[in-house]
Amino acid sequence: MGNTDSKLLFRKAVIQLTTKTQPVEATDDAFWDQFWADTSTTVQDVFALVPAAEIRAVREESPSNLATLCYKAVERLVQGAESGCPSERERHIVLNCSRLLTRILPYIFEDADWRGFFWSTVPGAGRAGRLDDEGEDDDEARPLAESLLMAIANLLFCPDFTVQSHKKSADQVEDVRSIDSCEYIWEAGVGFAQSPPLNYVHDLNRTELLKLLLTCFSEAMYLSPSSESRTLNPWVTFFCSVENRHALPLFTSLLNVVCAYDPVGYGIPYNHLLFSDYREQLVEQAVQILIVTLEHEAGSSTGSALLALDASAPPTAEEEQEPAGPDNLFVNYLSRIHREEDLGFILKGLARLLSNPLVQTYLPRSTKKIQFHQELLILFWKFCDFNKKFLFFVLKSSDVLDMLVPILFYLNDARADQSRVGLMHIGVFILLLLSGERNFGVRLNKPYTLPVPMDIPVFSGNHADLVIVVFHKIVTSGHQRLQPLFDCLLTIIVNISPYLKSLSMVAANKLLHLLEAFSTPWFLFSSTQNHHLVFFLLEVFNNIIQYQFDGNCNLVYAIIRKRNVFHHLANLPSDEASIQKALQKKKRSPRVSRANSAVSESMEGSTPAVPAEPGTLKICLEATPGIDKITEKSLVTENGSVVALPHPDPPQAAADNRAVGGASDTESNSERDHEILTESESTRSRLSTESGVANPDWVLSWKAKLPLQTIMRLLQVLVPQVEKICIDKGLTDESEILKFLQHGTLVGLLPIPHPILIRKYQANAGTAMWFRTYTWGVIYLRNLDPPIWYDTDIRLFDIQRI
Repeated sequence: MGNTDSKLLFRKAVIQLTTKTQPVEATDDAFWDQFWADTSTTVQDVFALVPAAEIRAVREESPSNLATLCYKAVERLVQGAESGCPSERERHIVLNCSRLLTRILPYIFEDADWRGFFWSTVPGAGRAGRLDDEGEDDDEARPLAESLLMAIANLLFCPDFTVQSHKKSADQVEDVRSIDSCEYIWEAGVGFAQSPPLNYVHDLNRTELLKLLLTCFSEAMYLSPSSESRTLNPWVTFFCSVENRHALPLFTSLLNVVCAYDPVGYGIPYNHLLFSDYREQLVEQAVQILIVTLEHEAGSSTGSALLALDASAPPTAEEEQEPAGPDNLFVNYLSRIHREEDLGFILKGLARLLSNPLVQTYLPRSTKKIQFHQELLILFWKFCDFNKKFLFFVLKSSDVLDMLVPILFYLNDARADQSRVGLMHIGVFILLLLSGERNFGVRLNKPYTLPVPMDIPVFSGNHADLVIVVFHKIVTSGHQRLQPLFDCLLTIIVNISPYLKSLSMVAANKLLHLLEAFSTPWFLFSSTQNHHLVFFLLEVFNNIIQYQFDGNCNLVYAIIRKRNVFHHLANLPSDEASIQKALQKKKRSPRVSRANSAVSESMEGSTPAVPAEPGTLKICLEATPGIDKITEKSLVTENGSVVALPHPDPPQAAADNRAVGGASDTESNSERDHEILTESESTRSRLSTESGVANPDWVLSWKAKLPLQTIMRLLQVLVPQVEKICIDKGLTDESEILKFLQHGTLVGLLPIPHPILIRKYQANAGTAMWFRTYTWGVIYLRNLDPPIWYDTDIRLFDIQRI
C-alpha cells in the first residue's frame, strides 16, 4: 500500500510541475524533494510516471521549471558525491536523481535551443556543490555538465555504495574526495591483481550510474551525420580529460569487468534460469561506455605521427610541455597497454565472450547466451585500431583463430536478416583489417576441427576453407543489401591467397562457382563495377598458382574441370548486338540480382538463415565507402617487407607508361590494379544514361586487361597431360588425377611470378562516420528496457520497422 502511495505522490509532483504556470523557486526544497525522496521507485517507475509528452510540455511552456529540476537533481548528485552517501536514504536519493536525469536528458538534447543548457553556468550557483575548496575564482565557471560528470565519476568509486570499503574499523572515515580510486578498481585484470568480492548491490548501483553516463554521452544521436564533421562529443571530451581524476581507474575497471566476465560461470546447467546475473547488466553498460568513449580526436594521431617522422623540425616549447599521446585519456591508456599478460587477458576475454553462442551442450538452452556481441566486435576493432601492439599480439599466434571462428559464425547467421546489416559490415571490416597482415594468412592454414553449429557444407580442411565456404554462403544466399560487401569479401580472399598452402575440394569448388556466376555476360554488362569481382577472383587463382601451386591440387583440378569458364571470359563478346542480347536476357528475369539469382546452387545440408521478424526495429546506417576508398595498396617484396604503392597515375598516364615499358612476361597485379580500380569518369560515362546499357568501347577497356595469362598457360600445359593419362590408364576416379596433379610441376612454364599485392584497410572520414552511426545504432536498440531514447527525435540515423 505504501509503495502505491509513494508512486501517487511522485506522479502528483510531475503533474504539478507540468501545470504550474509560475516558476518554482530553487529554494523550495519541499517541492523538489518529492522527485527523489521515495525509497521504492525503480527506473521503470520513473519512465512510466514521467511521460514524454509531459517532459516536452514543461520544456516548451515552463522552461525555467525544467531547468531548475535538472539543476536540483545535479546538485543532489554532487552532494551525494561529496558526502560519500553514508546513509541508505542518501543512496536512494542519488539513484532516483540518476534515473530522473536519464529520463529527461534525451528531451534536452533533441531540442537545439536546449542543447547548450548543460554547458552554461547557473547564475550565483557556483559549481552546483563544490567537490573541492580550492580555486574559488574559477568555481563560478564550472558548467552544469561538468559538475554532473564529476559527480558520476566520484560516485562510481564511493565506498559501500559502488565499491567495497577498505575501512579497518567502524570508526575509520573514508573521504570520497581524497581516496585513491586506483585501489578500488572493480575487477582484477589489467593493472590490478586483486579481485574484490562480488557484490550484486554494488553492481546494480554502478549499472544505474553508467546508464546515466551513457545518456549524457548520447547527445551525439541528436546531431545530423556528416562525414566532414570534426567536432568531438563535449561530454566525452571532458569526461576523458585530465579534469577527471578517476579516468585511469574507471577505464581499467570497465575493461577488466568486461574481459573477466564468464557468463557460463561454474558450468551448472540452467544456472541463468535459477538466479539473476547482475554482473551481465554491468558488463553490457561497461562495454557500451567503452565503445563510445574510445573516440579519436580527428587528426591527432596523424599529426603526432607526422611530427615523429619530421625529425628535422625542432619541437616548440608548447609541444615539449604537452604529454605524449591523445588528449582522450581512455584512448591514451588503451594505446599504451603493452604487457603480454595484459594483452592476453584482453584477447582471451573477448574471444571467450564472442564464442559464447557457439558453446554446445547436450541439454538444450542450458547455458546462458549473451546478446552484446556487436559491442564486443566494436571494442575489438577499436583495440586493433588504437593499439598496434595488440594487433601484432593477436596475429603472432593461432589465438587469432579464436576470434575468426565466432566472427564467421555471426556473419553466416546474420546473412539473411536485414536488421543485422551493421553486424555484417563490422565483421567484414575486422577481417579486412586482419587480412592486410601476412601472419593472418599464414595462421589460416591451421586445420579446422571445431564442431561449430553453422549451416554450411561439411568439409575437411583448414580455417581458410572455412572463410571461403562462409563467404560463398553470404554471396549466394545473403539478402540484397549485402551487395556492397562483395568487393570487401573478395579483397579479403585476395589478401590471404598467397599464403594458402592447401585448399579443400569444397572450398576450391566454391571459388570456381563464384567465378562462374560473376562472369556471365549479362552480369558483367549490367553494372560498371561488376567486372571488378572477376578481376579479384582471377587474382586469387594467380596468387595460388604462382606461390602455392605444390599443395593446391584440388584448386588446380577444379580450374581444369571448369576451364570453359576461362575460355568464355577470354572470348567474351564485346559487339553491340551481343551486349544487347545479354542485357535483354536480364530484362526477361526482373528479379535477377547479384546476390541470389546470379548464383542458383542450393547449398548442401543447409537450412536458410532466418530473416528478421516483421516489426523488428532496424537502424538505417550511413553508406560505407567503396573498396578503393577504404584500402591502400602495398607490395610484398622478396624479403617479406611491405612497400606502400604511390597513388595511381591518371588513366592516360598509366597507359603511356605501359606503352613505354613494352610487353612483359610478368602479370603485374600492381599495374592492373592501377588501371582497373581507378577507372576515369569519362570511361563510366560511356554507359547509356537512359538504360544503363554497356557499349563495346567500355567492355574492351577492361576485357583487354583480364589477367588470364597464368591460368591459360596452366591449362595449356596440364589439360593435355590429364587427358592423356585418363585415356592411357582408363582413369575415371578423380583421386588418381589429383595424385598426378599433386606430383606435377609448372616450374619454368609459367610467366614470371607477379609481386604480391595486399590491400590494407585504411580509415577515412566516411568509415569514421559509419562507425559512429553504427555504434550509437547498436546502443539505441540494446537499451529498450527502459527505452531511454525511444520515440525521441534522433537525427544521427533513421529507425525503421521491417
